[in-house]
Amino acid sequence: MTDRVLLVDDDESLRRVTEHHLRSGGYEVVAVEGAEEALRELDGVQFSVVITDVRMPGMDGIELLRRVRAKWPQIGVLVITAHGRVEDAVEAMRIGAHDYLVKPFEHEALLLSVEKSLRLTHLLRENERLRELARQRLHFQNMIATSSAMKSVLSEAAQVAPRDTTVLVLGESGTGKELMARALHHASTRCDGPFVAVAVGALPESLIDAELFGHRKGAFTGADRDRKGKFEMAQGGTLFLDEIGDLRMDLQVKLLRALQEREVDPLGASGSVAVDVRVIAATNRDLETMVREGEFRGDLYFRLSVLPLHLPPLRQRKDDIGPLARHFATKISEANGDAVPAINDDAMRLLMDYDWPGNVRELENVVERALVLNPTGPICAADLPERLREDRARPEGILGPLPDDGCDLGVVERELISRALEKCGGNQSRTARYLNISRNTLIYRMEKFGLR
Repeated sequence: MTDRVLLVDDDESLRRVTEHHLRSGGYEVVAVEGAEEALRELDGVQFSVVITDVRMPGMDGIELLRRVRAKWPQIGVLVITAHGRVEDAVEAMRIGAHDYLVKPFEHEALLLSVEKSLRLTHLLRENERLRELARQRLHFQNMIATSSAMKSVLSEAAQVAPRDTTVLVLGESGTGKELMARALHHASTRCDGPFVAVAVGALPESLIDAELFGHRKGAFTGADRDRKGKFEMAQGGTLFLDEIGDLRMDLQVKLLRALQEREVDPLGASGSVAVDVRVIAATNRDLETMVREGEFRGDLYFRLSVLPLHLPPLRQRKDDIGPLARHFATKISEANGDAVPAINDDAMRLLMDYDWPGNVRELENVVERALVLNPTGPICAADLPERLREDRARPEGILGPLPDDGCDLGVVERELISRALEKCGGNQSRTARYLNISRNTLIYRMEKFGLR
């Protein structure tokens, strides 16, 4: 489709010459002599670019630019200014013009400026299209929920989303806590603002303060410039704090103040910075127990959990396993340009019988693995990992059958912690999350059993 340009200029001779140059460049052109007529054209026809003179009788080009920006923000605007009126060009760029042309301008300069504006216009339209697709995909009605447990959560989420209230999303690892946070953001009044996600547990402890709240130049060694924290980056939007249970106690105080006072204190700053941010936090840990054990502030917990959402593990929403597996098979196959395969009955029985400790994330990985091994399908039992078949033969869980003559709990506990440390590469924070205990508790038990 040919890009359409609206040319606005009260100088008839210049308007005709400019229109001729634009048509020779392959553009469809509508030329008018005033801003009021231009607005009427914009109401009826879709344009990609508006080129307007600044000085015109009645409404001038600057006011026309303001109205176009307010009502049709995806249309590119170029302004034409005369010699000695560069201040008009500066004002136009400040309001949002893509470029300006100084009279008299060359034919090549005109086409180059229009081409540059079109590239930006197409980018903005594609961005809006993708954002709309994301909004549709993340709409609660489009999220897969056949089970009553998940339908109940989505119903609560739909009620919570429009309210500008802090939300705490609870659930095991892999249940989709960030996906829920994004859905809450897209269904909120802040959907046009940024969504900033922070995995608190993945940040080095020495950098968490600066990452969340920002810092000023010279605040510490290596701080060679001012830097905004995640709160400021999320201004006008949503800040998602994942793994909130891993936040240090001293930073819990700063977070509580940010939530209550709606302002943050960057490191090295002489004063506070106001922030307008909705906070959604998430954790797979038992914060109530952490509060009782003195590992999490009670006042922060109650401030975060105004509206808690509990995402059930996949083993408690078995009705969703089949629809989710087929959804992942469709998504992965279409992304690779393959036909969507069926999942045969034997494979589906294995999927339904498995307990899914890794939840929805594990299910997606299993389906992707099956499609790598057998891209044309149908997916059968042989395409699934061995652990899904083994799970049927181990009804007594990860420890296997217990001996008849009893066992030493300490020995079992030491072995479990040792194996978990090995599985997590010796990383204490990941091991603590894997075992669903606090890091302090893990360190205490490692010392107790002489583990490194």
